[in-house]
Amino acid sequence: MANEKIYGMSFAKVYPMLIAKAEKKGRTKAEVDEITCWLTGYSIENLNGLMGSDITYGDFFLQAPDLNPNRRLIKGVVCGVRVEDIEEPLMQEIRYLDKLVDELAKGKTLSKIMRLQGNVFGEMPVYKTATYVLKK
Repeated sequence: MANEKIYGMSFAKVYPMLIAKAEKKGRTKAEVDEITCWLTGYSIENLNGLMGSDITYGDFFLQAPDLNPNRRLIKGVVCGVRVEDIEEPLMQEIRYLDKLVDELAKGKTLSKIMRLQGNVFGEMPVYKTATYVLKK
């Protein structure tokens, strides 16, 4: 029941709350837009257009043009639940964005948030790969 409530919320009402959370910690709307575009494949123009539409938060993710495959590298707890353990696919996508905004608000760099330090195959962040290699 709670999931349906979140899925049915207006994207135009939820997204500004994510922006406000980041701005309270000194981050910018542009940074939230950038991680959202990285995660979903929407362009900035798409995001701005969706802000004026009646799309629901659930449909925002269901209609995402190109969900980033590296989103599976997002790990950690948001709202008391480990994002990697969420079984409902749509809720997991929603919590991925929540987690990215949390990381932004906590001061992580965009390159770390967007998992840009991965190896060529995007399987593992460089620092973990380098640690493994050094231990051999």
